[in-house]
Amino acid sequence: MAEEKAGTPTYEQAREELTEVVRRLEAGGLTLEQSIELWERGERLAAVCAEWLQGARVRLAAAMARREDGPAPADETPF
Repeated sequence: MAEEKAGTPTYEQAREELTEVVRRLEAGGLTLEQSIELWERGERLAAVCAEWLQGARVRLAAAMARREDGPAPADETPF
């Protein structure tokens, strides 16, 4: 998910919305249906965050592997 897909929030957007979902659930005062809808939204947002983080891990591992293979050629920038 290194490239943002149409309609998919960035990691930061998903994390911020997830924080708000948790805050609303913890505050209470919602109907059961509202709580379930928020919980489901939170699950989707958590999955988006996990996908972004996995993509970041893959990119980091690739960058570290390139670094361990030796210096990059003069015409290739490391990032």
